[in-house]
Amino acid sequence: MKNIKDYLGKKILFWDGGTGSVLQSQGLKPGELPENWNIDHPEKIVNLNYSYYKAGANIVNTNTFGAFGTKFSGIQSYTLQQIIDAAVKNAFEARDKIEKENPSSDEPHFVAFDIGSCGKLLEPLGDLSFDNAVILYKKSFLCALKHEIDVILIETINDIYEAKAAVLAAKEALEETGKDLPVFVTMVYDQNAKTLTGSSPLISIGVLEGLGVTGLGMNCSLGPEQMKEIVPELVNKASVPVVVTPNAGLPRSENGKTVYDVNPQLFADIVSDFAKQGVLVLGGCCGTTPEHIKLLSDKVRQMERSGELKPVYPADKNISVISSCTKAVTFGKAPVLIGERINPTGKKKFKEALRQNDIPYILNEGIVQEEKGAQVLDVNVGLPEIDEVAMMERVVKELQTVTDLPLQIDTSDPVAMEKALKLYNGKPLINSVNGKEEVMKSVFPLVKKYGGIVVALTLDEGGIPETAEGRIAIVEKIYKKAAEYGIAQKNIIIDPLAMAVSSDDKAALATLQTVKYVKDVKGGNTILGVSNVSFGLPLRELITSTFFTMAMQNGLSAAIMNPNSLEMMKAWTCFCTLSGYDSQCLKYIEFAEKYQNIQAAATPSTPAAGTGAVSPAASGAASAASSVQGQTSLSGLEYAITKGMKDLSEKETRKLLETNDSMTVINDYIIPALDIVGKGFEEKKVYLPQLLMAAEAAKYAFAVIKENLEKSGKKEESKGSVVVATVKGDIHDIGKNIVKVLLENYSFKVIDLGKDVPPELIVETVVKENIKLVGLSALMTTTVPAMAETIKQLREKAPWCKVCVGGAVLTQEYADMIGADFYGKDAMETVKFAQKVFE
Repeated sequence: MKNIKDYLGKKILFWDGGTGSVLQSQGLKPGELPENWNIDHPEKIVNLNYSYYKAGANIVNTNTFGAFGTKFSGIQSYTLQQIIDAAVKNAFEARDKIEKENPSSDEPHFVAFDIGSCGKLLEPLGDLSFDNAVILYKKSFLCALKHEIDVILIETINDIYEAKAAVLAAKEALEETGKDLPVFVTMVYDQNAKTLTGSSPLISIGVLEGLGVTGLGMNCSLGPEQMKEIVPELVNKASVPVVVTPNAGLPRSENGKTVYDVNPQLFADIVSDFAKQGVLVLGGCCGTTPEHIKLLSDKVRQMERSGELKPVYPADKNISVISSCTKAVTFGKAPVLIGERINPTGKKKFKEALRQNDIPYILNEGIVQEEKGAQVLDVNVGLPEIDEVAMMERVVKELQTVTDLPLQIDTSDPVAMEKALKLYNGKPLINSVNGKEEVMKSVFPLVKKYGGIVVALTLDEGGIPETAEGRIAIVEKIYKKAAEYGIAQKNIIIDPLAMAVSSDDKAALATLQTVKYVKDVKGGNTILGVSNVSFGLPLRELITSTFFTMAMQNGLSAAIMNPNSLEMMKAWTCFCTLSGYDSQCLKYIEFAEKYQNIQAAATPSTPAAGTGAVSPAASGAASAASSVQGQTSLSGLEYAITKGMKDLSEKETRKLLETNDSMTVINDYIIPALDIVGKGFEEKKVYLPQLLMAAEAAKYAFAVIKENLEKSGKKEESKGSVVVATVKGDIHDIGKNIVKVLLENYSFKVIDLGKDVPPELIVETVVKENIKLVGLSALMTTTVPAMAETIKQLREKAPWCKVCVGGAVLTQEYADMIGADFYGKDAMETVKFAQKVFE
């Protein structure tokens, strides 16, 4: 049996094109499930698959884009297994046909089991838990793996967290069935090169490569012209083959039919250029046809034959990156600051917070460190008297709702480590492994399965060597063992261990020599917990900050440190400026302004030796620093909402209600806070996760207000009622649910009719409730006609009602053509339109 991996980098491979859009032209009705045609019209699916093979496609997808157990339960349609069995059978039949016709052809033909987004946002943004997402995908993969398919394709994914769940499900299903198949993932980006939940291509690359996918890339949403700016970033940063399958341009409606603006020839001209840039797998998505693929494959193969194009398997880009869902941090340039305050070691208040389950205190520690300049947050919740596994799980979940900084999972408990790694949304830093065989055997499999960069301590069964030579030997051992598990050096960050100079005056030297060796000889990355060096000495900060500077000069990549320490931040800022990492000295100037404010607010009082704290008399320092960061203008409730802190939001609302009426709190505090986040969202400074977390915090505030109103016998005022629905045939309710949450936060009553809603039910509800505004959502090309039909019926039976539409496949032009009153490119735009309608 041929293996697609044997061809990657040796020749350009071609995926097929659109399925649903082609079936529409063959009679697929609005709202009808394309997957049902595997059984109802198998000859048409076989012919479509065959047409793509004949057009030059090497890989044809099974017609299973929406094949989930939630959709095919056997109650109202076929079972999931029936759908997948029929889809695979049809693809195999098409392949057999093309290979019998061309027995001497050296072109490989593969069948890919294709699966798309499950249509739901994962917790905490949505209501689908990560574990249930894995189960949902895994069920589909197990059905497919009963057949001898060649490839798994996870496509049209707009949330990297869902992509992670899908890849883990595929890995688990492959392991259970004893199979080894290539797994490809293609994400959906907007024209700003961001997914729906705010992930950049670099974030996707870091997460997906960490999970071990065979190839990655992008599909759908954009046409080839709009993808031009994103392709170079994928090719230049990915160390695995890149797949690009654009739409045939942007859709529009002509005579009730969806058509696209990029014809086959133009498609081939633009997309063939992607091959020259290094893309190894090309194909098409919505609106593309066998003709698009034929002209594309003919053109690229001619380029290969003429020598104009010589495919090469991508080299390892050696990019060491960790990330949250929305923020990437790269090691190897300016030293990375890792905030150490979420750690009980030597912190009495933090220990008490862990014992008392005081999550708000812990979250605030994270927020304060972020505001002070930390780029990564260390998370260590290990206390003997608490359940570390449960606490680690909760803190990691909650922290990700209030900060977009990447996290360092810091634990020696492998169970707590695995729990955190599994649910983490992004690519984490993992602290830690060391040179002990037992520890490497325990930690490296987790790093391989879930991805991440692991901190490697230079100690082993013999303890911590006193000399640099001894530590370097452990470094070499760790690198070698990691490679045996398939973990690249770029995903190891060495901790040479800073020891106290008070007990060994050569300790700092050994550490610095090891840092320099890893950087200069191995080309690797290093990390240090720098404060250990000054243990037992007076005025510890002087030694610690100087050692920090020396370590950076020797090539230190990252430091676990206290961002509240002025001396440490001074050392880092000055080093970055003098080393050319601070363009136009902007960071230094910003720091200098804060520093001057703090100095002006301080008194001659001296901080306690070695604490790194500012004196009590300088309590204005935090205020001064906050002023520079623009925080002091926010009230407690506004701050809680903008930061997504639910418990604090509830507490501050109760406090405000002691001296204010409910409407004052809503209009003067809650709505302005939501507007701040909404404006940030519009300016691309805030992404969907932060927007939804702010909305969730506002929900807690509204719950308190509702409770207060009920006690006083009053009712909450509504700005008006809005109906929202995902149209018939479409099970994707991500966009609809986001709009619903925000509308409710702006005091609208939302009647949610759910997903796969027939036009008749929408019209009936609008007429019965005398609704002034309807929001319709559709993600799939095949369901947009159902949206058009719904609008048509609304115009006939409820002409007073305004209609807002949204979804990944829609454009302003398309919305105009199907008669919508408004195209909501995002949720905040929809809220603004609703406010105008109900003014």
